[in-house]
Amino acid sequence: MTQKKEQKPVMGGYHAENFRRRTRYTFIFVVLIIAFFVISILNINTGHVNIPVARILEILIHKTGNHDEVNIIWKIRLPRILMSAMLGGALALSGFLLQTFFENPIAGPFVLGISSGARMVVAVVMIFFLGQFGKVSSWALIIAAFIGSLMATAFILIVSRQVKSMAALLVAGIMIGYICQAVTDFLVTFAQDSDIVNLHGWSQGSFSGMNWKNVAVAAGIVGVTFILTFMMSKPISAFQLGEAYAQSMGVDVKRFRVLLIFLSSILSATVTAFAGPISFVGIAVPFLMKRSLGTAKPLVIIPATFMGGGVFCMVCDLIARTAFAPTELKISTVTSLFGAPIVIFMLIKRNRDRI
Repeated sequence: MTQKKEQKPVMGGYHAENFRRRTRYTFIFVVLIIAFFVISILNINTGHVNIPVARILEILIHKTGNHDEVNIIWKIRLPRILMSAMLGGALALSGFLLQTFFENPIAGPFVLGISSGARMVVAVVMIFFLGQFGKVSSWALIIAAFIGSLMATAFILIVSRQVKSMAALLVAGIMIGYICQAVTDFLVTFAQDSDIVNLHGWSQGSFSGMNWKNVAVAAGIVGVTFILTFMMSKPISAFQLGEAYAQSMGVDVKRFRVLLIFLSSILSATVTAFAGPISFVGIAVPFLMKRSLGTAKPLVIIPATFMGGGVFCMVCDLIARTAFAPTELKISTVTSLFGAPIVIFMLIKRNRDRI
């Protein structure tokens, strides 16, 4: 009699694979959470005034201790840390939405010129408001950045209808970015008044000068946008399998694509309004999260991308502050240093996979 090969139950294999996936997801999220707290402590501890970890915890919990140290932590370092985390997460999530929209992993707010468009309009508004009224509100900057983002996005969408190649679309985005940057640099060059000195620092990209009012405004906008994006996980998942499949699942593709651009523009506009242009985060972080988690499921990738972007920018901000202290590097210098090699690796791997 011939012996039949023993087969493992399909259901058992499915449960084992499901368990491995969940274990992997849990591990990555735990690593991100631990990294967030460790880097937060390092950011608070590092600076012109070094504060021991024990005293940091005491000040954070009880708000008691040396008056100067309390002010340094609560008024300077903590708002900056929270803003770098929130804005980093927003920028990474914006990149993920753009990549979903254009169905290309190279799409990002900085590469497509969207951040540059936001930066240009914000520069105009800052010069006008500071020159006329001596101050400018956070909401005015966010609205200006949103308008600039939509202008650049509209240009990219028009070009996308005329060209079929994604490479040509990326070149068009880079060109619009250069044009907007040239206009911004022109404005900054002739904006030397003491009333608008902050324009120079902002135009270089930085998380410095953040306060609790900025944190509250950014948290409100980014928080609501994140929730809306997370609620779109199922339609995004369907859209990733193709427009035809998404339509068969009841997704209004036209409305869905408009909503993707709208949410991405809000996120990138908020980042640009508060911190200026920041490069490569929107491309590198989504790629790293997909590789780490081994999945592209939006239900998992959306929170992971947000957390990963926050941790990534917190690390880059720490390096920008301390690498050549007391001189502070602009944040895009550091994000480019770490993000560009990741993008190059992504392009090489993508090309190999095609071969």
